[in-house]
Amino acid sequence: MNFFLEGDSGLAPTNFHTVALALILAFLFGQLFAWVYVFTHSGISYSRSFVVSLIVLPVLVALVLLVMANNFVIGLGLMAVFAIVRFRNVLRDTLDTCYVLAVIILGTACGTQKFSTAIVGGPAIALLMIYLWMTAAGTRHRFDLILNVRWMRPPDELSEVMFLLERHSLRVHVANQHFGKGMEGADLSYRILLRDPARAAELLTELAAFPGVERVSSVQAAEESEI
Repeated sequence: MNFFLEGDSGLAPTNFHTVALALILAFLFGQLFAWVYVFTHSGISYSRSFVVSLIVLPVLVALVLLVMANNFVIGLGLMAVFAIVRFRNVLRDTLDTCYVLAVIILGTACGTQKFSTAIVGGPAIALLMIYLWMTAAGTRHRFDLILNVRWMRPPDELSEVMFLLERHSLRVHVANQHFGKGMEGADLSYRILLRDPARAAELLTELAAFPGVERVSSVQAAEESEI
């Protein structure tokens, strides 16, 4: 136990109560801002990987600063190693970048003789990654279907279509309405959270047979690409 607690042979001693507090606080602040991002995001593109990165990065930054221990030379060396890796590998996923940064930090801890910090930080980061994977952190399920409808009747009769959609859905959001010249024909787009996702085909069949609907197409929400 003494070797474990006193295994850091670097220039500055390590207080493991401080290490634990720093990592826990970094994790909590990362969770706070990640979930604020989830609830306030309103753009077309949404990336769960980016949300997970918002949770992991504060922990990694806290760990790297603990390893550096106010040593400017170690900081320069760490930046040089990371720059070499980024130059040789194009990482498009932010979570992949977090994994690369994690192993660089742990390698730096071992190379600077911060052995105990590496022993504590390595399993902590690994457990954090597994926890975020098992809990599917950052997953946002707001809609099951995206419906595109070509409507040929007058716009003031669209309430009948809305009634049909609400009968099958828990939530209906009008994403877009584009009316043609003279108010004849309209391209409509709806985002729908179904009461029973297994009955999506039934909704599409009813909608396709509805008077005034010329064309119906749908996209599963799970098929939306992350841009």
